Amino acid sequence: MPLTEREKEWAGRASRFIKAEVKRAGIGYKELAERLNKYGLEETEDSITGKLARGTFAVTFFLAVLAVLELEGVRLEDL
Repeated sequence: MPLTEREKEWAGRASRFIKAEVKRAGIGYKELAERLNKYGLEETEDSITGKLARGTFAVTFFLAVLAVLELEGVRLEDL
């Protein structure tokens, strides 16, 4: 089922947020994948690139990224 315009907007916001936080952490997608793999998620640099380019990913991926980047207190205004 295709995403609604509102869903596309939120997906884009979430994707941009992750990209910005990864950059702020000073790591690349390869290192992010390695950190996620330590948490049991099977990710690669390419799979992360694809997810963030599409802007569609599971909430579990989003939460795991927050965990490995050690982010606390994310506010909706930040998205």
